[in-house]
Amino acid sequence: MTKHLTKRKLDKTRNDRLYFDSYSDVTIHEEMIADHVRTNTYRTAITKNSQYIRGKVVLDVGAGTGVLSMFCVQAGAKKVYAVEACSIAEQAEKIVKHNNMEDRIEVVRGTLETVDLPEMVDVIVSEWMGYALLHESMLNSVLYARDKWLKAGGLILPSKAELYIAPISDPVVQDRLYFWYTVKDRYGVDMTCMSDFARRCIMNSDIIVNSVTTEDVLSHPAHFAELDLYSIKVEELRSVKGQFRCESFGSAAVNAFCIYFTVTFSCADTQQALVLSTSPFKPETHWKQAVLYLDTPVDVVQDTVFAGTVSMFPSEKSTRHICVHVDYTIGEQERQSKTFSIPDWSSEAQP
Repeated sequence: MTKHLTKRKLDKTRNDRLYFDSYSDVTIHEEMIADHVRTNTYRTAITKNSQYIRGKVVLDVGAGTGVLSMFCVQAGAKKVYAVEACSIAEQAEKIVKHNNMEDRIEVVRGTLETVDLPEMVDVIVSEWMGYALLHESMLNSVLYARDKWLKAGGLILPSKAELYIAPISDPVVQDRLYFWYTVKDRYGVDMTCMSDFARRCIMNSDIIVNSVTTEDVLSHPAHFAELDLYSIKVEELRSVKGQFRCESFGSAAVNAFCIYFTVTFSCADTQQALVLSTSPFKPETHWKQAVLYLDTPVDVVQDTVFAGTVSMFPSEKSTRHICVHVDYTIGEQERQSKTFSIPDWSSEAQP
């Protein structure tokens, strides 16, 4: 999904159009439904909350193909409003009819902020999370739905999100940086002077969405932020931040931080909540992890302390895009800071 960035700001209407157009193709829906961790966790959470869903009215925010809406009908929902802004809504209607659920699921085409529902709802369900939790996420729309359409005491699935950070050592980056020192032995031409240029190109300010292996994580992850969907306000999403502190497991060259998230579903039939995790220590999801490369690798030893502050905020170029600012120290080194962003999908758009 990541594309190269055009350095210009888009107006909100065009920005939204590009965002919704990206969900009109089958590929992204295939990827999401094929993500067993994601899809099965939602199905399990909805099933476990069937006593709160049975006979109730549900709002599915950003319904996509309507799979969550159909899980809710399977759990006994009386009525589901499946709100979807992009053209995949046409396919959702076909799927609903194909499953003989058109009497209980109404696909509503439009953005949540512009549609008018005929009644208040008892439950809101939404798979709103983006890369690094907040990139291209629909959380603003979920909160709008909560404030306008959810009955007092209603249920939100999921109801909580948490963010974590950990230092990592990416061996692929190390190999790429070392490559320029091997050229002379291979071909008789010394290219070691390329190393600084290569480092600047590779260890840049882009947020890289990639899978991090457990072996590459250098410490226990540190929790730095929590979002309670019952109480958080939209204005608070303009700056989601927190402090972190962790200690190195052993000796290595740290060259990045990784950020991941969890979301939590309360479950009616048990005191133990259900957690969907994108941790590198858990089975992989399509969200993978967000990798933030330092400017220069730093050698650490066991118990080296990583400490600092993480701030996440919308990009000035696109409110749907997230920026991450990390202000940090590693051991006895001087404090460093760096701001990261995911490259924009607007570069291929026509003016």
